[in-house]
Amino acid sequence: MNITDKVKELIALTLQEDIGTGDHSSISCISTSVQGKMKLLIKQDGVLAGVDVAREVLRQVDDNIEMDIMINDGAEVHKGDIAFVLKGSSRNMLTAERTLLNFMQRMSGIATTTRQYVDLVKDTNVILLDTRKTTPNMRIFEKYAVAVGGAQNHRFGLYDMIMLKDNHIDFAGGIEKAIDLANNYIKANNLNIKIEIECRSIEDVKRVISHGGVHRIMFDNFAPEQIIEGVKLVNHQFETEASGGIIKETLHDYAVTGVDYISVGAFTHHVTSLDMSLKYHN
Repeated sequence: MNITDKVKELIALTLQEDIGTGDHSSISCISTSVQGKMKLLIKQDGVLAGVDVAREVLRQVDDNIEMDIMINDGAEVHKGDIAFVLKGSSRNMLTAERTLLNFMQRMSGIATTTRQYVDLVKDTNVILLDTRKTTPNMRIFEKYAVAVGGAQNHRFGLYDMIMLKDNHIDFAGGIEKAIDLANNYIKANNLNIKIEIECRSIEDVKRVISHGGVHRIMFDNFAPEQIIEGVKLVNHQFETEASGGIIKETLHDYAVTGVDYISVGAFTHHVTSLDMSLKYHN
């Protein structure tokens, strides 16, 4: 992961939240002179993500802590694996422990979930996307973990794509008005961003095709049979995306409709963290 200034800032805030006035547990019983080793022990099968984030957590706590990496991001891990070994101040390693684990467990859980979905449709040409359903202030880490799992990132925020959803369309006065206003806005502000529009019915799809002015049509809460019809109508004039209520059990049914993209909020919205721990190492 690219450790940008923004990433460093978010990690610093997370450490500040946890440490506060000091790690009194470690300070009270471990001398500054005590040196030791710790290992990141994998306790559940999955996909690893967050090694670079762990390294930055350690650097911010104590840049003298050595990190010997055995497994890198994107690798499949199994119960009993050791991802890396740390060597340095025992007190400082313990201070970094929970923040390091919180990042890595969450990110690895997302990468694992994403990989499971990607594997289900690897026999098709569909591209799986994430959404903005992320943990506040964790989006940069969670979207990175999605990419580690093998899917692609949708828009990062409200600023890098225009997404005309049902509420935008209703408030703007209809599909055609919303599209025209969006295009006028892009031109007036000299922006280089794409427009995606949400369709709630086949009739909506027909109206968008007739009017034009967008880059992608989203089929919102369509059944697979409706998406097949919609894809035929679009006929490659626009990109197509399926979204809404798509779960593991139905994913493949949507993937074989011919749609270009499927967005899955569950990558970041319904995730169980991967079980791992940082333990004393001989």
